[in-house]
Amino acid sequence: MLTDKLRQRFQRNLAISDFTEESQEKLLNSSVLVVGCGGLGSPVLMYLAAAGIGNIGLVDSDYVELSNLQRQIIHNETNLGMKKTESAAAKLKSLFPEINLNQYPYRLDSGNIREVFQKYDIIVDACDNFLTRYLMCHAAFIEKKPIIMGAVMEFRGQATTIIPGKTACYACLYPDPPPPEVFPKGKPLGIMGTSPGIIGMIQATEAVKYILGTGELLENTLLLYDGLDMEFLKIQYNSKPDCQVCGQNKTDDLTIWENPERRK
Repeated sequence: MLTDKLRQRFQRNLAISDFTEESQEKLLNSSVLVVGCGGLGSPVLMYLAAAGIGNIGLVDSDYVELSNLQRQIIHNETNLGMKKTESAAAKLKSLFPEINLNQYPYRLDSGNIREVFQKYDIIVDACDNFLTRYLMCHAAFIEKKPIIMGAVMEFRGQATTIIPGKTACYACLYPDPPPPEVFPKGKPLGIMGTSPGIIGMIQATEAVKYILGTGELLENTLLLYDGLDMEFLKIQYNSKPDCQVCGQNKTDDLTIWENPERRK
């Protein structure tokens, strides 16, 4: 049951058509794992906490740097040098003191990802590493966890919602990671700070909709955003029969993303 304080806090949620106290309790009782506490993770985390998601896991191995603050709005200059999970957790607690937070200040890999995923209802991909993204999608299919994926570059971005057993997977959409020369190591990727704000809010909205069981999700749909022309485009995609994640060639071997030569 909601307390008087929570009713007051979430009165604008409760004023939404067909949104009841039971709806708010669903959010409060839900658990979401957000992988990445940076550009995408900042709006995802803040809006999930503000909406009343009661249990959030934060994954990030990095520390707050000055160059992060152009887009990673959950952090500030007083947090420089802190672990991003700690900095983000402090911000979320100040926003919603009743929230339960778990910090994972390390990289997910084939050895730990399934154990972490098992603890959450839904996964949000807010990372900036292609191989981690493939690994996450694969682990989500093995653990049967919905995963909301997002990516940004310059003034552009994209998002999609993937549900194991119902939709195609990320490897169906993009069968192979881009070659290293496309995004060379050591060269910063240009990102306008507003781009992850927009895509991150879309990801947070998808998570809330999934938990509440309302609206149309981005299932088998890639939403493309172009900030320069202020255009949104939806592209439908389908499962690939020979996919190693969800098709006839599927495997539970997550190390294929850490050892590219092992992929077919």
